[in-house]
Amino acid sequence: MIQHKQLIYTIIIGFIITLLLGPLIIPYLRRLKVGQTIRDDGPQSHLTKTGTPTIGGIIIIASVLITSLTAGVINQDLIVALAATTAFGLIGFLDDFIKVVLKRSMGLRAYQKFLLQVIIALFLAVYQSNVSVMGTKVIIPFIQGSLTIGGWTIPQYLDLGVLYTPFIAFVMVSTVNGVNLTDGLDGLASGVTLIIAATFSLMAANWGYNSLAIFAGAVTGACLGFLKFNAHPAKVFMGDTGSLALGGAIATIAILMNVSLIIPIVGGIYFAEALSVILQVASFKLTGKRIFKMAPLHHHFELKGWPETKVVVVFWLTTVVLCFIGMIALVP
Repeated sequence: MIQHKQLIYTIIIGFIITLLLGPLIIPYLRRLKVGQTIRDDGPQSHLTKTGTPTIGGIIIIASVLITSLTAGVINQDLIVALAATTAFGLIGFLDDFIKVVLKRSMGLRAYQKFLLQVIIALFLAVYQSNVSVMGTKVIIPFIQGSLTIGGWTIPQYLDLGVLYTPFIAFVMVSTVNGVNLTDGLDGLASGVTLIIAATFSLMAANWGYNSLAIFAGAVTGACLGFLKFNAHPAKVFMGDTGSLALGGAIATIAILMNVSLIIPIVGGIYFAEALSVILQVASFKLTGKRIFKMAPLHHHFELKGWPETKVVVVFWLTTVVLCFIGMIALVP
């Protein structure tokens, strides 16, 4: 089992590598003039962010790759986690590149992004169902052994059988896009993901998933270092390159540990952001009225008068509480 001291070293190394990469990559992004375009219908305070370099997610991806591959705990799960993260990052990079470099505002079409994400998710689902000793089973949170309620027995593990592959694809694509929607305020997605990745690193270390503990630690360190450049006022945005990569990383860790059902708990902010968009669109199409002042959810609070920094800190603290609940849900 990996020592917590080694895990701390991994986080520190990821943090330092990100701090070193930032001053090298951010000026290059400025020279390329890959500036962010801000929505005119959003909070007016965001208009000052127009032109801030984006595609900064390549800093996070590079840091995670370097940290993970030099930690000395390389196995098949680590390679799969790095491949999935990088693959989702490449989808985001392609979308960012088309939008900010080629100046085609549409980027990748929605169906193209969705199809590419589903393909990666299906590969991961097939891999895990064939390699994991649990096969097509997933752990049910809060259930230890089994629980009988009113004559119904709820097992600790749910065997999804033939539904496993579409379920895992749904979990991964939903998580990735949830992180993407969360990335709308300075330091929000990177801070929330930092907390979740740190939680997963502790869980993985305690359960004997050494390579995943290292990987999650690398993600934690990379996000922590990225906050140096992404916290308010942001000097760089991660873009879809970073948000899709981070979503892929979080989903992959959960899937490889067979705890995908815990994502709506620890990733409650991701879930709320995505749900707010779904409800907003559905409500407007069905009734012509909007539920929120603006979706995703973080913009709703901004338009209610909350400062951007307050929204970010409240969402961070909420994630801390949700991660404690998530850890309790899986305590043997």
